[in-house]
Amino acid sequence: MEKEKIECCSENQVHPDLLKIVNDTMPEETELYDLAELFKVFGDSTRIRILFVLFEAEVCVCDLAAVLSMTQSAISHQLRILKQNKLVKCRREGKSVFYSLADDHVRSIIAQGREHIEEDAI
Repeated sequence: MEKEKIECCSENQVHPDLLKIVNDTMPEETELYDLAELFKVFGDSTRIRILFVLFEAEVCVCDLAAVLSMTQSAISHQLRILKQNKLVKCRREGKSVFYSLADDHVRSIIAQGREHIEEDAI
């Protein structure tokens, strides 16, 4: 696999006006860290599969395990990560715990990601 060469400037020239705009609008380091951590959550295909199931319905761990052909333990582990990152929420009904998307932001993030990867396919 051949590496694509990245074009670089032929001389080192800093543009102070652009740097000022960037420095004035750059979020705080903690916000950048939190954003990076959020996007890491989307870096696991099992978690993405769980989210796609939750796009369709509120489901319990048993249902998720069955539809994804995984153990309840493995599903629970991924749900814990999704919940810690406020992407899913749960509610108890008797002996069952049902999971759903935390809000419509989750659907929007995934939709934008799909739109981005499909741009090259057109």
